[in-house]
Formats: sequence, C-alpha cells, structure tokens
Amino acid sequence: MGYSNLFYLIKEEFSLDKLVDNALRPLADMLDSIIFYPVKIINYDVPVIVLWLILAASFFTFYFNFLNIRGFGHAIKVVKGDFKGKTSDGEISYFQALMTALSGTIGIGNIGGVAIVISIGGPGAVFWLIVAGLLGMSTKFIECVLGVKYRKINKDGTISGGPMYYLERGLKDVGLGKIGRPLGYFYAFAIVIGCLGTGNMFQANQAFQQFVFVTGSLDSFFVDKGWLFGIIIAFGVGSVIIGGLKRIARITSTMVPFMAIVYLIFALLIIGINVEKIPWALSAIVTEAFAPKAMAGGLIGVIILGFQRAVFSNEAGMGSAAIAHSAVRTDEPIREGFVGLLEPFIDTVIICTITSLVILTTVYEPGMQNLDIQGIELTSQAFASTLSWSVVPLSVIAILFAFSTLISWSYYGLKGWTYLFGENRMAKNIFKIIFCLFTVIGCTIQLESVLKFSDAMVFLIAFPNIVGLYLLAPLVKKELHKYQTKMHSE
Repeated sequence: MGYSNLFYLIKEEFSLDKLVDNALRPLADMLDSIIFYPVKIINYDVPVIVLWLILAASFFTFYFNFLNIRGFGHAIKVVKGDFKGKTSDGEISYFQALMTALSGTIGIGNIGGVAIVISIGGPGAVFWLIVAGLLGMSTKFIECVLGVKYRKINKDGTISGGPMYYLERGLKDVGLGKIGRPLGYFYAFAIVIGCLGTGNMFQANQAFQQFVFVTGSLDSFFVDKGWLFGIIIAFGVGSVIIGGLKRIARITSTMVPFMAIVYLIFALLIIGINVEKIPWALSAIVTEAFAPKAMAGGLIGVIILGFQRAVFSNEAGMGSAAIAHSAVRTDEPIREGFVGLLEPFIDTVIICTITSLVILTTVYEPGMQNLDIQGIELTSQAFASTLSWSVVPLSVIAILFAFSTLISWSYYGLKGWTYLFGENRMAKNIFKIIFCLFTVIGCTIQLESVLKFSDAMVFLIAFPNIVGLYLLAPLVKKELHKYQTKMHSE
C-alpha cells in the first residue's frame, strides 16, 4: 500500500466526522428513542413528544377559556403600539420581540415541511396542522407571560429571561424551589447544545445547499467550498450578534416582515394564476381531514401527521420564544403573552396554509400518494410549474430565513450560556466565538449524530418546560384576571 493510499485511509477512518459521529451516536439514538417513543392510540403510534405538546396546548386553550381566539384583536392592538409601558425596563419593542421570536421559527420548515405533510398525508393533514397551530397559540401565551414575569434585569440594563428563570423563580414561588434550579440548569444546558446544532449547524448547512443550487448546482464555484461560504455567513452572523439583542431585533424586525411578505406575494401570485383550483383545494383540506382516502394510515394517522408538523414548526411548548419576549419594554407581563400568541398564527396558520395552497393548486392531483420528491424540492417544483423563474428567488428567501434563524438562536443559546456561566463580557464573547465557529463547521462537514443529538435536546427541553407551565398556570390566570379587570375599568 502506497503512502498516499495509507494517508487517505487514515484520513477517512479518523476524520472529525467519523470520530464525533461514533462518539455521539449511542447517546443521540438513546435520546431520540426516548423523545419519539411511540405511544399506542387506537392502533396508531404517536410520538410521545407530539402527544406531550398537543395535550398541553389543548389544556391551556380550555384553561384560559379560548383566549387564543378571544384575545386576538387585543394582541394586534398591542403589537401596533396602542399600549405603552410606563417602565424603562426592557430592551426591545413589542413588534421587535415578535419578529425576533418569529425569525427563530419561520424558516425552511415552513417551505419544505408542509410539502412533506401533503406528500404523506394528503390535503386533510393541512386541516389538522391549522388546528394544532391555533391550539399552540395558548401555549405561547403562557410561556411569554412567565418569561416577562420572572425575567432578570442585569446591572447593565440588559434582560435575561426564559424558561431557565421561570422554572427557577416561579417554582420557588409555589414552594418547589428545590427542583426549580436544577430544571433551570438542565434547560440552559439543553438550549446551548440545541442552538449549536439545530439552530446553527443545520441552518448553515441548509443555507449552503440552497446557495449552491442558486449559483449553478454541481457547476457552482462554491460546490466544494463550504468553508468559504461558512466564513461569509459566520462573519455576517458575528457582525449582528456582537451588537447584542438590540441589533438582533433591528435586523429581524426588518428581515422577517420583508422575507415573509415577499414569499407570500410569490405564493399568492402562484395561487392567483391557478385560481380555478382553489375551491377544490379548500374543499379537499376540509373533507379529507375527516375522511382521508387511506393516506398516512387513515383518519388518526392524518391527524397525528398534521399535529406533528405544526408543533415542529412553531415550537410552542419548547419555551425558546419566551427568551426573546422576556426582553420587551413593558410593565405588563400579560400584555406580552398576547403578543406571543400571534406567533403560531403567523408561522403555522398563515404561512404554512399558503404554502399548502401553492402545492395543492399546482403539482398535487387528487389521489396522489407518496410523491417521489418531498420537502423543499416539492415546493420548488410547485413554484416552477407556474413561474419557472421563481425557484431562484424562493431559494434566496430560504437562505435569508436560515440566516435569521441563526441570529435568533444565537441569542437563545447565549442566554442559556450566561445562565450557566454568568453575565460577564468574557463569557458572552466566548460563546459568540464558539457559535460562529460552529456556523463554519456546519457548512463543511456532515455530522449526522451531532444534529440528531442537538435536535433531541431541543425537544427534550419541552418536558420540564411543560411541567413548569402546568404548575405556574394558576399564577398566570390570576395575572390575567387582574389585567382584564384593569382594562375594563379604563
């Protein structure tokens, strides 16, 4: 064997990809099996995490007497700025808090995830996706209220909040302080791991793949230069996050509305051109939701599929959005809860529904099952079938969505990091450097087990978070009653 072949063999066998994958695979598989453990319901397997999140969303919807519907108008008024806080505590406005949190949830999943739902479950799954999105609004409400109520105001005026703090401080208020702090530490650790994988490496990798596609696919100059693209993205991310939450909020409050509006314009244009198919598409969404034609294993299978995609899309129950919402300038925690409930509506009910109509009015045909292509490829095909040139702007939008997700998750991870290591400048800078390095890594190597592990950690945090929400729900209900009494008296 020649030296060159020997060197190649050693490089392949002892590469960073393989070493890390082999080290993490057993733990990643174990966590994955726990989180997605199938629970039998009428002969159907339901992932335990999906059941956990949907039961919580349903409970909070009834517990707060359908506030997700009743409070919608008030939520719009708050975001518009009709109510001004009397306190200077906080770093960002209601609108900026909403956009920062949305940038962490609106992304490639809204474009490609819906296509997967339709390709497997048909139009009926979209109906249950919408229902799950509406229920998730209630979970986001209580998360955001608690995020503001138990936030920490630092010496420099910055804000730290989120599940770490309401698990520690809130559970102490209800006599469970001994378990509150350990749960807070666990949540902080998990959100740091999750942000580096799912919120960073995966997003950077997907952005790179889309960029290669836009610049020529296999003929692209960048096809084997992921490191270069990674450096460029990391520099862009670093230039934003070094300015703290206020700079992140300024960027996301510009990018997110722009991206969402551009995407919706293209999508509505496609739907408008195929307007004659809209009545069938809407009818299919409703009728097949209750009488699916053997897709995804029947009615229960379609319901599960729609609910699963919704909870994966809007992250209601994960608690991550509460980290951004906790920094809002307000003296009323309940008010920010109303802002938070708009997230699943925008993310799931509006954007995912519009995406589904694009697919149903273009490439989808009645009776079509198990499509050969799924994900963002199917959505791209749907756009290209009507406007061939629209695939390029769609890819650019997908890249921008990934970038905005990166910067939002950098903040989530930073707050988990500072909860663990303290609110000092050195600790913050160390995390920011690590985050940017992982952005480059995400574009250059495929670490399947790292992503699987981080993804599992993101979903794992839903378990202690939901427990905390159940225990603290009575406190939020009291706060809500006081707020509504005050509003009626004014």
